[in-house]
Amino acid sequence: MNKIFISFFLVGSISNLLAQESQDICNCPAQSKVGKGTFYFSWGYNKDWYSKSDIHFKNTSTAINSTTGQPESYDFTVYDVKALDRPGFKTILKTDLTIPQYVYRIGYYFNDKRDLGVEINFDHTKYIMRNWQTLHVEGTIHGQQVNKDTLISPDNFLAFEHSDGANFLLFNIMKRKPLLVSKNKKHWLTGVVKVGAGMVIPKTRVQLFGETLDNRFHVAGYCAGVETGFRYDAFKYVFLEYTAKGVFADYRNVLVIGAGTARHHFWTFENILTLGLQFPL
Repeated sequence: MNKIFISFFLVGSISNLLAQESQDICNCPAQSKVGKGTFYFSWGYNKDWYSKSDIHFKNTSTAINSTTGQPESYDFTVYDVKALDRPGFKTILKTDLTIPQYVYRIGYYFNDKRDLGVEINFDHTKYIMRNWQTLHVEGTIHGQQVNKDTLISPDNFLAFEHSDGANFLLFNIMKRKPLLVSKNKKHWLTGVVKVGAGMVIPKTRVQLFGETLDNRFHVAGYCAGVETGFRYDAFKYVFLEYTAKGVFADYRNVLVIGAGTARHHFWTFENILTLGLQFPL
């Protein structure tokens, strides 16, 4: 959690820096004509840390299991779940570039003195519940009351992961400010701040009561985030961007076994590195 607080401190510090105004048109990379802006695309990868979360599982089905003779319904919460990511960086050069925790951005900077922009911002993050945790479980399972500490593992109870992506899709408003510029204006170092909100689109794999489901992609809730860092532009068309990002994600309708759903929310801290191409319009 300290990493998350640090990222928001950086946001405040850089926001004050970027609040200064310059001339009527933008003094910024790749832009030279009044009224013209810059379109860009970037691709990169992320490393993530997650806060604890309480995961609530619910199935209101009235069906009776033919084998056990017990109700298939359940309504219980697993408290203080710890999770980690699965970066997969070693596979970047060996297999598919989309297997690791990738990110992409499509954006446009306006050519005005405020140097503002808009961006579609997608983070393919992986949320993996740690196995072999002893966690408190409370609620009703198959008609039986439960209120006890339980060893959580796929062997005896539960495994839960957004392993094909916790997947944050945000629509950002951006601000940048030149910090260092070479004399020939071919090299720029700028500070960037992005603020946005959007949706979570997970594909969840869950094991529950001996059944396994690798689900489909679907919109399951919302997210909001703040991203801040530095961008290096070289020779007008290429840039490298490093940012720290804090995201709040609320999964309100995760699909699980049968007609069941799960819900939880957490904070994420991300380190992100992207390489991009930009085109002045």
